[in-house]
Amino acid sequence: MADIGVLGAGTWGMALTRMLALTGHHVTVWSALPQEIEAYKRTRTQPNLPGMVIPDDVCFTASMEDVCRDKALLLFVVPSVFIRSTAAKAAPFIPDGQLIADAAKGIESGTLMTMTQVIADELAKAGRHARLVALSGPTHAEEVAKDLPTTIVAASPDEEAALFVQQVFMNDVMRVYTNDDITGVELCGALKNIIALASGAALGLGYGDNTKAALITRGMHEITQLGVAMGCDPGTFAGLAGIGDLIVTATSMHSRNNRCGQLIGKGVKPEEAVKQVGMVVEGINAIPAALELESKYGIEMPLVNAIDAVVNHGADPRETVHFLMTRAPRSELEYRSS
Repeated sequence: MADIGVLGAGTWGMALTRMLALTGHHVTVWSALPQEIEAYKRTRTQPNLPGMVIPDDVCFTASMEDVCRDKALLLFVVPSVFIRSTAAKAAPFIPDGQLIADAAKGIESGTLMTMTQVIADELAKAGRHARLVALSGPTHAEEVAKDLPTTIVAASPDEEAALFVQQVFMNDVMRVYTNDDITGVELCGALKNIIALASGAALGLGYGDNTKAALITRGMHEITQLGVAMGCDPGTFAGLAGIGDLIVTATSMHSRNNRCGQLIGKGVKPEEAVKQVGMVVEGINAIPAALELESKYGIEMPLVNAIDAVVNHGADPRETVHFLMTRAPRSELEYRSS
């Protein structure tokens, strides 16, 4: 069994922490919020995961040194916008060659780095490197916390690192697959949240299953086209980290992106919708980087642009749907079609 440090104490971090602890691993959890640490020590519960009990042998700390020291694996599970700052704080305490798994999903605006690339960048500034693995797939924390059967992908070009993470996380309720296409896996994890916003908005507008299916299919088409242009493996987008994660995020009420989109479709202003969801809505954070990648690689992404128009430029959702439906006819199989 492994000593594991978990950086991030939100719903996903705590669902994974519980699972790892119950399968015999020794887990230490760090949070940037001392009051959060004290609450966990006192209650052993996560407010947004009712009924889940955190095992007594899980340790909580506000010390970055403690969570990083002498660990077989470090797991980053903070929101994507905090990955860089967290990696910078952790870097002085992370040994050279440390195995790190990242479970956050996003693309950094401006640099266009994936989350593992951001971590690597911050470690390099401290003169260190790490063996990095991305964890992604259809994995709602609410279901992992209840031990419902779940599958996930451990992605890395470092096969030995991916296999180690596979072994650590695999059990009778979590099946883990490996994939060497880490960029494709991370791209899917970031951009599917944008399509989930669109799917939620369609539901909020009163549209039905036909619309939802179209959005999921064409959304995956946009993500795949971009990924192929970036040199990713097309098979990744047809797998768990691609269409699998998109389906669950675009259809489930556990999805904060889906819920936020529904509120927007019902006429709630995006800023207010985020407040009502009450947690980070990663799809909104991912829009700027998605638009930058679209421009860089010359890929047409009309759904991403439509969500950007509604979320960031005040476009009317129903009029935006009309615009999408009345664009010039195209062949579905045409490369770079939309």
